Amino acid sequence: MENNTHKLEIFRGLLKFKSNETKIWGVLIFLSIVTIVEVALGIIKPDVLMVNSILSVKIINWIFIILTIVKAYYIAWDFMHLRDEPQGLQFSVTISLMFLIAYLAFILLVEGNYIFDVMYEGFVSWNF
Repeated sequence: MENNTHKLEIFRGLLKFKSNETKIWGVLIFLSIVTIVEVALGIIKPDVLMVNSILSVKIINWIFIILTIVKAYYIAWDFMHLRDEPQGLQFSVTISLMFLIAYLAFILLVEGNYIFDVMYEGFVSWNF
């Protein structure tokens, strides 16, 4: 029979907890910190991150995309107990979702940028 105990560690064993309840609080605190960083960047909008671009996308947007993927990964990993599944299932679920989320974000950003450029250049009036 399999061992039905849950792993009480996060960050590949860097933080270890004594019970499931303290582990849930630890993951909640981590996800809260990531969310606070996202909200703070959205409010402050540093000029360095707003002016510079990588692959025609502002750096702040890349930061939001990466932090969102990190949050989605940890929600699936800890709250949906993906860490207790066989390694093949972990990889198939995680890699597929990361690819699809990154692809969707890329498409939305490129298409949104195109629509903005068309409207900004004046080829089509703002009639939404």
